[in-house]
Amino acid sequence: MLRKSLFPLLVCLTVPAWTQTLSETLPNGLKVIVKEDKRAPVAVSQLWYKVGSVDEQPGKTGLSHALEHMMFKGTPTVPSGEFSRRVAALGGQFNAYTNRSETVYYENIAAANLPEILKLEADRMQNLNFSDKEFTNEMSVIREERRQRTEDSAAGKMWEHIYLNSFTSAPLRASVIGYMNDLHTLKAEDLRAWYQRYYAPNNATLVIVGDVDAKRTLQTAARLFGSIPAKNQPPRNQINEAAERAPVSAETTSAVTRQPLIALSYRVPALRRTDDKMPYALDVLSDILAGNSSSRLDKNLVRGKQIALSAGAGYDILSREMPLFTLTAMPNNGVSSQTLLAQMRAEIKDIADNGISSEELKRVKNIAESSEIYARDSIVSQASLMGQLETRGFRYSDEAEIRRRLQKVSAEDVQEAAKLLTDSRSSVVVVKPAAAAAPAKK
Repeated sequence: MLRKSLFPLLVCLTVPAWTQTLSETLPNGLKVIVKEDKRAPVAVSQLWYKVGSVDEQPGKTGLSHALEHMMFKGTPTVPSGEFSRRVAALGGQFNAYTNRSETVYYENIAAANLPEILKLEADRMQNLNFSDKEFTNEMSVIREERRQRTEDSAAGKMWEHIYLNSFTSAPLRASVIGYMNDLHTLKAEDLRAWYQRYYAPNNATLVIVGDVDAKRTLQTAARLFGSIPAKNQPPRNQINEAAERAPVSAETTSAVTRQPLIALSYRVPALRRTDDKMPYALDVLSDILAGNSSSRLDKNLVRGKQIALSAGAGYDILSREMPLFTLTAMPNNGVSSQTLLAQMRAEIKDIADNGISSEELKRVKNIAESSEIYARDSIVSQASLMGQLETRGFRYSDEAEIRRRLQKVSAEDVQEAAKLLTDSRSSVVVVKPAAAAAPAKK
């Protein structure tokens, strides 16, 4: 159930004429957003809780993700296993995910059956009741998930070490799934306390998109969720560090990779106000560097010099915590990791020194526009962007302004963003373990 948030920002920013979006904050603090999209008789419900790994403490990592698993273990009126049985009987699909910023539960369902889904979600928002035995059994599942996705995955190891190497404060460094030592020592009471602390209507956003009547759906949500009491929210962790830092590097091993994996990361600002300027330029810079066949890393390092088998770049403009601007790559045969790292830094320096062409800038903006057009057909994408905006400090209605400002980013803005990515960097290399020396013959 753990996944990275791969939702692109540039989607769903134009509201089709046939939709109506209504929102209401209930007296208990629950924000409800309903968007009509009547092109098919289906609906998606997403319940966003503002709690993730950045809210955890040392020794208790993995709490948010473990609780996500336990949320399917029943209430007094919906026993363990009954939630999935009922959703399946209604012809729906469901799942959940945890990331650094939030925990999200979602269902895709025939629109006529949406009230039943909302009833189930309201029930487990306040009545979760899992046993110690179920907790013990599920922690074994979670430990195996960590082995598969982190310890036995070269990419998983790389991403865990990116955060370990990039930050010094525990909340920013922590693994979303948790460290293995903590997964052996967490108690059922730890999860129950976490549930009581953060699973509250005033720490959640409910987003519904589909073939629904917006006004009537708001009334249904108010009836089902409105009586759940709000809770006092505890102070949050400090989730920012100074941007400047001395360059650091780390190396780790993975037995499941034949080629090294490398990463280059920089601490950069996130979007905090819609009129911030640099985050928009960083977002466009990530597309200039990677993301399509004409981007700098693909054109120059993969196809041009052929020193990389693959290369990518990423930046989360809406990050609740301090985000990273990260470049990842796999060197070609015979190319050292340090050589490829140096070439990646050279690509950034070239943009910082010489800028980008108008053709490059126009290309990435056209790609963003076409992606947005295609994404309008997905009610899941529409709901995801609204939930992400609301959970990370914005309003769902800010999306049009964000889109407008991204389209106004200039070549000079992108050049200034590249100048941020100087020597305050973190590099991580994942290599295959060295072969053990053969024992000497007697």
